[in-house]
Amino acid sequence: MQNYNNNIRKIALLTSGGDAPGMNAAIRAVVRTAVYHNIEVFGVEKGYEGLLKSSFIRLDSRSVGNIIQKGGTVLKSARSDEFKTTNGRKKAYRNLKDRNIDALVVIGGDGTYTGANMLHQEFDFPVIGLPGTIDNDLFGTDYTIGFDTAVNTAMEAIDKIRDTAESHDRIFFIEVMGRHAGFIALDVGIAGGAQSVLVPEIKTDVAQLAIEIKEAIQSNKLSQLYVVAEGDDAGGVFKLVEKLNGIMPELESRIVILGHIQRGGTPTPKDRILATRLGYEAVLALKNGYTHHAIGIQNQQLNVVTLKQAIEETKPFDNSLVEMIKILSI
Repeated sequence: MQNYNNNIRKIALLTSGGDAPGMNAAIRAVVRTAVYHNIEVFGVEKGYEGLLKSSFIRLDSRSVGNIIQKGGTVLKSARSDEFKTTNGRKKAYRNLKDRNIDALVVIGGDGTYTGANMLHQEFDFPVIGLPGTIDNDLFGTDYTIGFDTAVNTAMEAIDKIRDTAESHDRIFFIEVMGRHAGFIALDVGIAGGAQSVLVPEIKTDVAQLAIEIKEAIQSNKLSQLYVVAEGDDAGGVFKLVEKLNGIMPELESRIVILGHIQRGGTPTPKDRILATRLGYEAVLALKNGYTHHAIGIQNQQLNVVTLKQAIEETKPFDNSLVEMIKILSI
């Protein structure tokens, strides 16, 4: 049980790492919940780099109006090599204290959480993390902010690619984002009726894949879609197809890399709702005495884990669903 904390008077808020649709909805929720509880909010521009440069802007209820529907992040994001150093984090801590800021809320992925956890460990500074990443790879929450929008964006593109695949009896290999996790590829593969998905969680047997492609062709399935996570161990979609061509030179295929379109765009209602709930709960968590935790939603209920848990524990990936995709593609 946490102790109720009435000493939180000023908080800082930043977004870090890759942008994710719904980050602005989370920013809005944090600011307006804090204002309701008479807590001042300062936005930090460009993530941890902004902490080092003391780039703070005062945020109030009106300053976050009309942003819930916008993709990207109004606070912007940037990488910071300096923050990865002890001296860099010390500088960031001093900038926070110079502003009399009592706690920090960060929205981002694994790297963002890692930086937040180190800041807390080294300076005992209260930090709350919100999961903002399209990869959906953070432990402690069923979904991360931006994942649903990314899947919908990829799905729209793949539906269009399927039309061309069927019109020309072609095989397409479509690469989606996911350097370390295959959650986007899995959901897109299921919803898009893919022939198969290739993900970092499962070792890719290229020779077996070649056999499956040949068997599909022999069964008169001439148009096929394969969804490949960018972090698949075959080395990405280009290397995968290169290896396949080495086994079956007669293979004619097309490659599509969806890339950064998956990170942009108007957030879906699901992402807006998730981000809003998480932003609201982040402020309550600080008031309830949480100091180094990540906020998530599991089974529609609030779930709080430590930042260390969120970073170090692996989110479960259901390998059986990959097999299901193959079975349903016959």
